[in-house]
Amino acid sequence: MISLIVVRHGETDWNRIRRLQGHTDIALNARGIEQAARLAAALAGESIAAVYSSDLGRALSTAMPVATALGLEVRTDAGLRERNYGILEGKTFEEILEVHPDEAARVLSRDPAHRFPDGESQEEFSARALATLERIARAEDPRVDAQQRTVLIVTHGGVLDMLYRSAFDIPLDAQRVCPTPNAAINRVVFEDGRFFVREWATIP
Repeated sequence: MISLIVVRHGETDWNRIRRLQGHTDIALNARGIEQAARLAAALAGESIAAVYSSDLGRALSTAMPVATALGLEVRTDAGLRERNYGILEGKTFEEILEVHPDEAARVLSRDPAHRFPDGESQEEFSARALATLERIARAEDPRVDAQQRTVLIVTHGGVLDMLYRSAFDIPLDAQRVCPTPNAAINRVVFEDGRFFVREWATIP
């Protein structure tokens, strides 16, 4: 069994106005920086063996204070990125309705196979996110050193949604039901090839 602490990055200005970020590299705002500091303080006393992060700046800036407090380096992995929304990135849903009404209808239909132009389908995104999380979990398998290991992963809301769906067998076309607050602590274990949620959305 490997224990994972999986965290969404701190807040950005685009989060506040619900503008799709996807692969667009948006920095943390002042509140996001404060959230990262609180996260670091909350996790400073934990026995964390490794810190992984999406390579996008908002995730990396959230992971760095924790890694510094623990005396660890951050290992970046592009597989932990948010879904690629293609031509929809940088827009609010209201703007998508105006500029790309056909794509807005696809968003509302939650068709898992639909790929946004220049982006990813929900199916592609889910496969990529879960494969990355499983690869990290298997690489940090405690049987390597006969000790239980806890690994911190800083990623994005969409990745957390895919993880939660996997743990509770929620289909991709169902409405999102899991809360994903910025910089909240989510504890998951990977055991026998499956993810199991132990704690979710605890705000430090």
